[in-house]
Amino acid sequence: MEDIAKRYPEALHFHKGGKIEVKARRSLETERELSLAYTPGVAVPVEVIRKDPLKAFEYTSKGHLVAVISNGTACLGLGNVGALACKPVMEGKAVLFKKFANIDAFDIEVNEKDPDKFVEIVKAIAPTFGGINLEDIRAPECFRIEERLKAELDIPVMHDDQHGTALISAAALINAVELTNKKMENLKVVVIGAGAAATSCTRIYKSLGVQEVVMFDSRGVIHNGRDDLNEIKKEFAIDTHYKSYKEALKGADVLLGLSKADLIDGDDIMEMNVHPMVFAMSNPVPEIMPEVAKVARPDVLMATGRSDYPNQINNVLGFPYIFKGALRVRASCINEPMKLAAAYALAELARKEVPHELSVAYGRKLVFGEEYLIPSAFDPRLNEFVSIAVAKAAVESQVSRLPL
Repeated sequence: MEDIAKRYPEALHFHKGGKIEVKARRSLETERELSLAYTPGVAVPVEVIRKDPLKAFEYTSKGHLVAVISNGTACLGLGNVGALACKPVMEGKAVLFKKFANIDAFDIEVNEKDPDKFVEIVKAIAPTFGGINLEDIRAPECFRIEERLKAELDIPVMHDDQHGTALISAAALINAVELTNKKMENLKVVVIGAGAAATSCTRIYKSLGVQEVVMFDSRGVIHNGRDDLNEIKKEFAIDTHYKSYKEALKGADVLLGLSKADLIDGDDIMEMNVHPMVFAMSNPVPEIMPEVAKVARPDVLMATGRSDYPNQINNVLGFPYIFKGALRVRASCINEPMKLAAAYALAELARKEVPHELSVAYGRKLVFGEEYLIPSAFDPRLNEFVSIAVAKAAVESQVSRLPL
C-alpha cells in the first residue's frame, strides 16, 4: 500500500495550527461601532428575529454558514478514528466551502456514536446554521441520522459521503456513456462496497436508467438467498449468486469501487465489456491504481478519488455548490431533484470549452474526453453554473422560501 506520509512529507507542516480562523465582517474601531456590534444596538436585530425567525438569515451569519459535523466513525478510508482525529478532515471541508463557494463553515466534532443522541446534539445546535453537512459517519447509522435530521429540521441537511460521491460519479457516468455510445439501460454495473456512498451511488445510477446492478459487501455478493441482510442491503439483493468479483465482472460495463485499497488487480477487469468504466474511489488508495488498470485494459475510462490523476471524483465539485444553491433560495432541504440537477450541470459543464488559463495551470490542454469526464475543481464557472441549477431545482420542486 502507498505510504501517504512519504508521498506528502510537507503535510504536517501544512496542517500545523489548523487550517481555519474566524474573522470579523464588520469594523470595530470606534465607540459607536462597539455599541452597534453589541449592546445596546444588538437588541434591534434580536427583536426583529424574535418576531420573525426567518429574519435570522438576513441579520446574522446563518444565511451563509454551514456546520461540518462528524463523529469520526468512518473517516476517509481510515475507519473509526474517533471525533478528535477526524478534525483535520472537517477543517479541510470548511476550507473547501470557503474557497470554492465563499460559504463560511464551522467544523464540529461530536464525541457520540449513538445515533439518537447524535441527532439530538445536532438538533440542539442547528439554530446557529443555515445548513448541516454531515461527514464521515459510518453506515448504517448514517442513514438513520440523516433521515431523522432531514425530517426534523427546516434547513438543508446532507451526508456528503453518500450524496456528494454519488452525484459526481453520476456526472462522470453520464459523460462516459455518451463517449462510448452506450445506453444507461443496457449497462451492467458491479459495485464493490455496500456502505453509505455505495448505496447512494447505486440509487442515483438507477434513477439515471441503470437496471442491472451487482453489489458486493465484505461477505460476498448481495443476493436473495442470504439471511444476514439489513433493510438497506435488501434493496439491492439479486437472484444470481456470483462466487467472486471476477465472475461478476465478466461482461460488465462499470466497476464502482467504494471499498478498500488494492482490492482489484488487472486480471479482474480483463473480461469487462469494451470501454470499461472503472470508478475506483477508495481513499486515499483506490481499489486499483490507474496505471495498473491502463496496462490491463488500454480502453478503460478511469476515475478515482485522487487529485493527482485525471477524472477525480472529488466531492468538492458538489457540496459547496449544492449548499450555495440551497442557501441562495433559503431551501428547507436538499432533495433528489436538486442533487440530480447538480449532476447534470456538472456533466454539461465538462462538455463545454475549458477556459485557456485552466489548461495553462494544469500544463496540458483540457478537453472533454476519456481523461476529462468531469470539470476541474478549479473551473471558475462551477460556482454559478452548478449553484444556479440547484437553486432552480429547489424553486421548481417547491422547497425554496425565496425566488431565484
